[in-house]
Amino acid sequence: MKHEIDKKENTVPKPKPKHVHEKNLMPHVDIIENGANILVLADMPGVDEKSVEVELERQELKISGKVTPYVPEGYTPVFTEYKQGNFQRTFTLGDSINRSGIKAVMKNGVLRLTLPKSKDVQPRKITVLSE
Repeated sequence: MKHEIDKKENTVPKPKPKHVHEKNLMPHVDIIENGANILVLADMPGVDEKSVEVELERQELKISGKVTPYVPEGYTPVFTEYKQGNFQRTFTLGDSINRSGIKAVMKNGVLRLTLPKSKDVQPRKITVLSE
């Protein structure tokens, strides 16, 4: 007695080849400073605060964020003028930055990094004494 087994086509989508990577975009930044801090403002449109990562390893400060493309329900993109991809950028910090005091805030697609200067490099007033 012969049993026949129906062979069904695999309906699982094929995985992307390992050499294919998502496109990473470099966010545009403004870097400004005052006596106590350096402020980095990084534009990352389409990135929300839950998908932002800020990593510090030795002297490298790496920022990254994942873009969640917005398409209203029931619509299909036909034409887009801005590039889509995830954001990533790395900065090398000098010894003048107090690494333990770095703060990051994400709001409205802009990452605001506050990099406090070490006390040694902050401007200070020196008292002049008379002899």
